[in-house]
Amino acid sequence: MRLGEQHTEAKRPPALEAALRTGPFHVALRAAIAARRLPLHRVQHHLSRQGIKVGVTSLSYWQQGARRPQRDESMRAVRALEEILQLPDESLIRLLGRGEKAVAEQQPAPRPYRSPSTPSGVLHRLLTELGSPLDGGLHTVGHFERVRIGPRRELLGRDSQHIVRAHRDGVDRYVAIHHGDPGCSPRDVAVEATENCRTGRMCWDSGSGLLVAELLFDTRLRTGDTHVFRYGFEDGTAGASTEYVRGFSCAGGQYALQVRFADETLPVRCHGFAQRSKAAPRVGHQELALSDRHRSVHLVEQQVRVGLLGIGWDWD
Repeated sequence: MRLGEQHTEAKRPPALEAALRTGPFHVALRAAIAARRLPLHRVQHHLSRQGIKVGVTSLSYWQQGARRPQRDESMRAVRALEEILQLPDESLIRLLGRGEKAVAEQQPAPRPYRSPSTPSGVLHRLLTELGSPLDGGLHTVGHFERVRIGPRRELLGRDSQHIVRAHRDGVDRYVAIHHGDPGCSPRDVAVEATENCRTGRMCWDSGSGLLVAELLFDTRLRTGDTHVFRYGFEDGTAGASTEYVRGFSCAGGQYALQVRFADETLPVRCHGFAQRSKAAPRVGHQELALSDRHRSVHLVEQQVRVGLLGIGWDWD
């Protein structure tokens, strides 16, 4: 009998349950080890009994978030840890990318960005200008994003309700990224902090259409704290838009995307899609029914995977 069958979901501490649902991996691993009250040398001993060699230092790095398991042997260790720590199958593996293989092949970017064509070099430069670390210390629990398409078929704007959880102490801001359509003028895009946040510094790159903006919280979060906030971007500076894509650098919570079209301009068809990476083919094409009354389409992903999700539409 698998060890996990002896330890029902109801008996797990709430903090562990929350971490297993939304991650990140190192927070869930640390919570699981704490719940079992096993010192790392005992965890290593259990692994060695299954023929898996992982050092105490590596285990310590994994639960601190300093390193992530990537090699095949490390993936074997993670699966064994699920049994040793009495966790459900795939509960830790999915936080590393949700699949039978490690996410090492994908090497996701440290932050989500709007489009598969986002120039990572430019984004890194803008984040450096803001003094923003690659790891912002926040993990998404839930995100509802609304995109508005204007009468000229342009990306008029978008707004988000975001729920995040801190995975380190002292986090007091979120860096939002906007990538406009070709021809966008990012310096003319307005950033709106509408609930539980305020705008901080901003910088942009006109050539790529990238804008990054700080959203400041009025409190410093501790590890495990959650925060709910709203923000948006008012654009309307580019030409016709044909899709909206959101990228995710790690598995997480729920994501919902709604695209609403102006009365005067409705597309002839809409579809949702997913990609495992920028270079991978788009899969899961599904026709989305456009509501004539509400002029909108939407998709919902209960637990996002590493990769990209989007909605595309055809005008003719």
